[in-house]
Amino acid sequence: MNTEPPPRISIEDLFSSRGRIKVLRELAESNELNISEICRRVSLNHSTTKSHLRALVASGLIEEKSFGRIKIYRYRIEDLRARSLKNFLELWHS
Repeated sequence: MNTEPPPRISIEDLFSSRGRIKVLRELAESNELNISEICRRVSLNHSTTKSHLRALVASGLIEEKSFGRIKIYRYRIEDLRARSLKNFLELWHS
């Protein structure tokens, strides 16, 4: 079993997609959501949202928690980069 964390993605890859930024912003504002709620809020289909979530988990900015078949995605506010990004997003939208 591989216990190594996934490699972090570059900032260019992280911000290369408008949809990914929408997902990230929604999680930064809401803290925790399941994938269905994320899809509804950002108006993206399930497979596209899941792809963005995989990249965001790889970035270390969000984490995935499983409760049986339910997966919850949580914004990792304890991560300095995530906290800084949330502050930037709040400043941008103020």
